[in-house]
Amino acid sequence: MTKTNLLGHAMQTDFDIFIIGGGINGCGIARDAAGRGLSVGLAEMNDLAWATSSGSTKLFHGGLRYLEFFEFGLVRKALIEREVLLKNMPHISWPMRFVLPYHRDMRFENDTPTSKLLSTVMPWMKGRRPAWLIRLGLFLYDTLGGRQILPGTTTVDLGADRAGAPLRAKFQRAYEYSDCWVEDARLVVLNARDAEERGAKVMTRTKVISAARAGDHWEIITDTDGQKTTYTARALVNAGGPWVENIVRSVARLNTSEGVRLVRGSHIVTKKLFDHDKAYFFQGEDGRIIFAIPYETDFTLIGTTDAEHDDLHQVPYATDAEQDYLCAFASQYFEKPVTRDDIVWTYSGVRPLYDDGAKSATAATRDYVLSLDDTGAPLLNIFGGKITTYRKLAENALKKLEPMIGGQGPWTDAAPLPGGDFAVADRDKLLDDLQAAYPFLTDAWALRLIRAYGTEAKLILGDAQSAADLGQDFGATLTAAEVAWLQSKEYAQTAEDIVWRRSKLGLRMSADDIAALDAFMAA
Repeated sequence: MTKTNLLGHAMQTDFDIFIIGGGINGCGIARDAAGRGLSVGLAEMNDLAWATSSGSTKLFHGGLRYLEFFEFGLVRKALIEREVLLKNMPHISWPMRFVLPYHRDMRFENDTPTSKLLSTVMPWMKGRRPAWLIRLGLFLYDTLGGRQILPGTTTVDLGADRAGAPLRAKFQRAYEYSDCWVEDARLVVLNARDAEERGAKVMTRTKVISAARAGDHWEIITDTDGQKTTYTARALVNAGGPWVENIVRSVARLNTSEGVRLVRGSHIVTKKLFDHDKAYFFQGEDGRIIFAIPYETDFTLIGTTDAEHDDLHQVPYATDAEQDYLCAFASQYFEKPVTRDDIVWTYSGVRPLYDDGAKSATAATRDYVLSLDDTGAPLLNIFGGKITTYRKLAENALKKLEPMIGGQGPWTDAAPLPGGDFAVADRDKLLDDLQAAYPFLTDAWALRLIRAYGTEAKLILGDAQSAADLGQDFGATLTAAEVAWLQSKEYAQTAEDIVWRRSKLGLRMSADDIAALDAFMAA
């Protein structure tokens, strides 16, 4: 029911939960809550996934590096989730093999728990990692999560395997293990879509400017293009990511002793550096690791960095120093050095890690913390987290709120996202069926549509008999029919939303193509 409050604002009453933040945590909680029969409102001040949730390394992974810090519980949770998520979204997530080159003279940072233990019991190693220790870590990685789909670790002869071709000759042996790729921004959008289809109200480009307790509920004031609206809710969830602490202090005007540690992760995208579909896991002497991953067919993604990001108002970007660092790091492994001339695009995201007092950004925990303030109408603040555990985070968030707001039980573990209602093993068949139904699709075009939309690709193409039937061509296989779908179904309002978040077609489109798309959408 709509009415007017004392300030004269339109007032929509009675959400069970109002969520601030349209990243993966906010949209994941919205979907889970709506599926439990709860009424849900969500406000995002920009586009969905416009910040951290589109700036990840785009992996569902257990976090092999976290074993170095003895974070076995975090790794186990993430490993178990990998295959749950893969089964529910086989269009936007798929298995990937990772090659970890090994050389006996490699040295590593000496400030991790593993390094300290090793220096005590094997001081003669002087920072080196014996092969058996690497293999033990990979054995744990294979077994902690109880794999069902993904193959386990194997040893690779780099002299004979194609994965060795682009690497320096000194690397003769490697270990190959499994993780999963995920289209991170699409993951967010599909969670939001499913939430809305289950009854949630999803509001983008809508900023929450005030939230205050009013008796047994929250009164939340939003601003959408100057139009202020007041909503009420029984519970408030602060999933603001990097802004979570600011929302507590400046929007809800509450004191808190908890905070976030802002850590910038930057990535570079280069021209294609190798001709196979495996990714690389590179280890550095500074304790960092980076990945080099096949990206969008014709490119290579390299990342990430860990740098303190002190100014929340500073838009994150890959600095010159970070670009140089990633190029130099990769060049320690690749035979042909990676240079700034190879870079075609960069992106950066700020990870809002829970401030656990760790000495460095690298050592700070990647686990999430759910902080419940139930001194009145409940407020749940979400600190930290990683994309792989977003679904479990949502379940645990609602478990904390359940005593106060009710709702049905967990349900998302076996519920595919829109377009993901097919088996992991059937993706090639789905691709073949799409091309049979629409012979005008090129191989690359058909694969892109399946990886973005899965079984819903046919809904976009409709009864088209040729590419011309799909309307205006904006370049890189993007047509008016797809744009209409993205605007009506996936909250896209600008060309940037489409070419850098709903897809990565900006890598292939010219400035004129993108300008034409913006003009079309504005009209």
